[in-house]
Amino acid sequence: MIEKRKSALRDALNDPEASVRSAASEALEKLESLGELQRTMETLKAGDRGERIQALFTLAHINDPRTIPPLLAMLKDADPDIRSTAVQVLGRKHHPKTLGDLVKHLKDPHPAVRVHTAHALGRFSDRRLVPYLAKVLGEPDEQLVLNAIRALRSLGFAAAEPHLLPLLKHSHPDVRAEAAATLGVLDVETATPEE
Repeated sequence: MIEKRKSALRDALNDPEASVRSAASEALEKLESLGELQRTMETLKAGDRGERIQALFTLAHINDPRTIPPLLAMLKDADPDIRSTAVQVLGRKHHPKTLGDLVKHLKDPHPAVRVHTAHALGRFSDRRLVPYLAKVLGEPDEQLVLNAIRALRSLGFAAAEPHLLPLLKHSHPDVRAEAAATLGVLDVETATPEE
């Protein structure tokens, strides 16, 4: 059945309308990715480092709930590049059930994993992330702080304001600039006047 669908989509690649060709191409790519899911999962288990990283990026393009457990498993890998890539892919997927596992990697022993985690968390729309991201704003790693600020900007919750205001006096000008830009786009919570 899937081969019949692929064949029809290949024929649609020759449609006179560009929008049809584009949609057929995208659909065909998705179907081919799904067909490679099993091979990709096997590569995650048995491939070399480069193959495993490529397999993780392949999972980013497969919209299937079966991709989540292997991605979460890769967060526990000894190789920081594998963990970092898994964090990036989980951020792209922004599946709510992965949030707890991702937050833990703000404390990962490798700096790149922490930086990618802060960035990934900005793709979730969850107010509970503000205090976790706020905790890393005092870290000495400038890239981590910058990514945490950008994540808070993406989230846009006014609850980030008290954590960002002190950063306007930070020693690094890039941090001050990011904090200022973020303060300008946060939601404004209006209080009802007391009578």
